[in-house]
Amino acid sequence: MEHRNLGRTGVSVSKLCLGAMMFGAWGEPDHDASIRIIHAALDAGINFIDTADVYSAGESEEIVGKALKDRRDDVVLATKLYMPVGEDADPNRRGTSRRWIVEEVEHSLRRLGTDYIDLYQVHRPTPDTDLDETLGALSDLVRQGKVRYLGHSTYPASLIVEAQWVARDRHLQRFVSEQPPYSILTRGIENEVLPTAQKFGMAVIPWSPLQGGWLSGRYRKDADVAGPTSAARQRLTNRYDLSLPANQRKLDAADQLAQLAEETGITLIQLALAFVLNHPAVTSPIIGPRTMEHLESQLAAADVVLGDDVLDRIDEIVAPGSNLNPADGGWQSPALEPAARRRAHAGS
Repeated sequence: MEHRNLGRTGVSVSKLCLGAMMFGAWGEPDHDASIRIIHAALDAGINFIDTADVYSAGESEEIVGKALKDRRDDVVLATKLYMPVGEDADPNRRGTSRRWIVEEVEHSLRRLGTDYIDLYQVHRPTPDTDLDETLGALSDLVRQGKVRYLGHSTYPASLIVEAQWVARDRHLQRFVSEQPPYSILTRGIENEVLPTAQKFGMAVIPWSPLQGGWLSGRYRKDADVAGPTSAARQRLTNRYDLSLPANQRKLDAADQLAQLAEETGITLIQLALAFVLNHPAVTSPIIGPRTMEHLESQLAAADVVLGDDVLDRIDEIVAPGSNLNPADGGWQSPALEPAARRRAHAGS
């Protein structure tokens, strides 16, 4: 499989990244079955694996650790922190404070069965925590050898720039990658995030290139769509509820895209992954198979190149820079929450 540079780090990663969210209670609960999928991906040439502490309350990290027991040195291993793990309600056991970062990295290292993490990522923006606090703690982990590189996920362009400036001005380790939501149905990052990442020489590792199953071929206008099948996706009703107009727009687009794929002579999965892969700013889209069949169907997209005529048709179906359902963007600025938009009325 072709390899690409992980930003300007000098590290080489496969053009597809294996996402581990579906390994464990959220997807495939059988550890042996999950390990077989991981090994098959490695045997196919993938050397890049992404997981997170929150996936199945740490179980995903444990499964990945088991799978890599004798193959750790061959893999660029990425994980994430920020969200509460399991049912813990303690507000100090989440986020990106120095207190939590220093504690949680040890839990991830233990679950992964390794003494270092190649790419340690902030899972979502944390506007209530000073970037100097977060980057200071993460930089210490790099100096200690527990982490090699730093990344973030679902950051808006303004925060990407701010984080780069904080690292420069405070002489801290900088973030080398961004992990945004990106698919044919969710193209909002084309406006500013992708150009900004390119400006700073950052790797881009898109999550959900198949839009959580919407671009797998299951969602067709003439099909009986039962909704998401995994526990992870059943929690995201606003992204799947077909009574919502935004999701009806996704259904219409998915149907047109499936027809385009048939006319092109490829599967919808191949069309969707190739679309993301072909963007010059993208490093490695994350595929998230739950079964061996899922893995095989997604690996088949690695060498597909879309012609300009196909890309033009895609642009007609979903306009560049647009998200058909804003909820698919993964994060919304607190400034847009209803309470923050209220205007105070001056008293008489």
